[in-house]
Amino acid sequence: MQGEKDMSKLWGGRFSSGLDPIAWEYNASISFDWRLAEVDIRGSIAWAKALMKAGVISLDEQQQIVKGLTDVLSEVRSGKFKHEPTDEDVHTAIERRLIELTGPVGGKLHTGRSRNDQIATDFTLWLVEAIDRIDAFVKLVQSALVDRAENDFGIILPGYTHFQQSQPILLSHWWLSHFWPLARDRQRLGQLRERAAVLPLGSGALAGTPYPVDRKFLANQLGLKAITPNSIDAVSNRDSAAEFLFVSTMIALHLSRLAEMLILYTSAEFGFIELSDAYSTGSSLMPQKKNPDTLELTRGKAGTMIGRLAGLLSVLKGLPSAYDKDLQEDKVPVFEASDTLCLMLPVVAGVLRTLEVHPEKMHKALDPAILATDLADYLVRKGVPFRQAHAMVGQIVRRAHDLNLLLNQLPLKEFQKVSPLFEEDVHGVFDFQASIAHRNVPGGTSPAAVQIQLQQARQFLEQHKIRSALPPETPRGGDGS
Repeated sequence: MQGEKDMSKLWGGRFSSGLDPIAWEYNASISFDWRLAEVDIRGSIAWAKALMKAGVISLDEQQQIVKGLTDVLSEVRSGKFKHEPTDEDVHTAIERRLIELTGPVGGKLHTGRSRNDQIATDFTLWLVEAIDRIDAFVKLVQSALVDRAENDFGIILPGYTHFQQSQPILLSHWWLSHFWPLARDRQRLGQLRERAAVLPLGSGALAGTPYPVDRKFLANQLGLKAITPNSIDAVSNRDSAAEFLFVSTMIALHLSRLAEMLILYTSAEFGFIELSDAYSTGSSLMPQKKNPDTLELTRGKAGTMIGRLAGLLSVLKGLPSAYDKDLQEDKVPVFEASDTLCLMLPVVAGVLRTLEVHPEKMHKALDPAILATDLADYLVRKGVPFRQAHAMVGQIVRRAHDLNLLLNQLPLKEFQKVSPLFEEDVHGVFDFQASIAHRNVPGGTSPAAVQIQLQQARQFLEQHKIRSALPPETPRGGDGS
């Protein structure tokens, strides 16, 4: 029983009695840190090799430990691993099972190592894999956006600012406006991966290990690029966890903004797009409803992601030096953020690939008033300062409103009441295609500019390759369930 004297715990020797059962449950982390099992075993295998290299254990002992850890790994992957009531965390469970398989030699594995540098190492290894996994899923969404931009090329969409029609744009330009935020997210993921891939192992509890362990050898064994320079900082550093939550939150925010617009565009008032049945739900009361629940969940989960980031930052803000148990609170929000994105991103990619665009409804929604800036440019080309031209066109827009006419229906005489510079050709301004074609600067919405942008997007996808094969994640159960 946990409330009784228990020498099997990693730290039980100093205590005359065990934790209160409720305090034990409060303290234990195996319910959520079990997913670190595979990376914990990887780290332990590397540590065993480093101990042998340092002359702390013999080659035979190292081989026995590595064989035992490999057998434990097989049990973990097959789901046969059984938790015991004394398993406080993933490290305790694996070491306990190792000793069961190898006998006393398994007890030598933890020589010179603390759970403080062990968990920091496990979390580092897991984060690197999670970053690669999420990077792959973000790329799926980016690819879907590029494909949409290519397939929907030439379709004109009313562009909105302040949620008011502003200027005509190509739908392809709009799709790509959601590609580039995700490109920045992937750049952030890559930068985070570089900063995260630093080895804490060998830092001990806070002062470093007393054995001549080759930490660079350890880093190389675990595929990490460097070793931490300070053992106190190494065991308490959770910058990568916080940064992971920040980048995850930015990804979710960018998807939320896309989802918000797609939700509106699916409404009857817009009707610009229709979601596939595969990504929609119905109403239990109203038979006609087709709800964009997948997009609404995307929007909602972004808010939850912000909460996870704020929560971890609040935990970290006042911690004293070195490791403190508060840091156990780092894993759940990071794991949940990863799980959320690994569901959200493929769903959004699926929504994009299967939705149906209704170009005729987009065209019908185009208000000639969104060409008012083109009217001002008409005057500018005749020598009128832009500010003056802006005011003059404003008067024309007001006149059309008072006469209950569309801007392109206003007679020439009404234009000429404002300025004699308006001539018969003024009605030629009301050409949505021509307006778009005039925005032919890099990054603009003209067909030529968008084609270049498409090439840039494709180049980005080619140049930003996934860094490694995506390893399967350890099942969260460890009890065979």
